[in-house]
Amino acid sequence: MAPKTDHLMSLPAERQLRQVRAFYAAGVLLWAAAAIWTGWAHPASRQMWVSVLLTAVFTGLLLTASLWLRRLQAGAADRLAHRAAPRQTFARRHANA
Repeated sequence: MAPKTDHLMSLPAERQLRQVRAFYAAGVLLWAAAAIWTGWAHPASRQMWVSVLLTAVFTGLLLTASLWLRRLQAGAADRLAHRAAPRQTFARRHANA
């Protein structure tokens, strides 16, 4: 039976997640600037509230992508630690010989 969560993710998928995260960061900056500009020119207008909403949406997407990337990196570190062979001390190696 296959595991319910697949922790193996390829390097291209990690690279794509980094690119998506950069796109979301650019979206946050763009919509925040649009919200500030529109809020200054037309306070409490519909355009300002749409810009604020889109800033919140892109912020949520950015946080989600960052969380996934952090979990992916932590999972890779755990997999490496579990696959390592147990180390034997110098005394134990020579006591068995």
